[in-house]
Amino acid sequence: MMKQIVMTLALAACCVTGARAQMNNATPKADPGAVVDPSKSLSALLKIYEDEMMGLVNAMPADKYSFAPSQAIFKPEQVTKYEGVRTFGQMVGHVAQANYYFYGSLGGAKPDVDVKAIGSMTSKEDLVKALAASFAYAHKQIDTMTAANAFASVKGDQTNTSMVAFGIAHGFDHYGQLAEYLRMNGIVPPASAK
Repeated sequence: MMKQIVMTLALAACCVTGARAQMNNATPKADPGAVVDPSKSLSALLKIYEDEMMGLVNAMPADKYSFAPSQAIFKPEQVTKYEGVRTFGQMVGHVAQANYYFYGSLGGAKPDVDVKAIGSMTSKEDLVKALAASFAYAHKQIDTMTAANAFASVKGDQTNTSMVAFGIAHGFDHYGQLAEYLRMNGIVPPASAK
């Protein structure tokens, strides 16, 4: 468990480093050593991930939401097993559900949607709407964070901050998978086209 936490925080640190250039123009700079409101800092990181993920899910055509990789896309001598791999749409639904899980642990408002029902959605329109709503919920939950509760325990050694970091790291993991799904369909992910 501790190894997972360290890996998650390391991944989050990499996300932070990679995101700095994007954030320099997006957020006012604080003086070195100044205390920054954790909700503003973490919400800015979530926004970077959100923008990339929403661009990606909107780029995939509706008729490709049922796409999943299969052995058919590989050379016959490349034996790869893909039984049970999620479709593009199933992965989008999973990310939306995960957002409710990770950010719901911060306290504040309970989700006003049936989170379990997201798992049975199949249409692009419904899934994109559900994902956007999950990001809005995540930002609302992050807004409840303060310097006083940022490192308050949520469960065991997990804190509000580590749950946000884990949520963003988890999301970028799936972003990478979905970017490959786009490329397998001849589509360049919007963030890569810049």
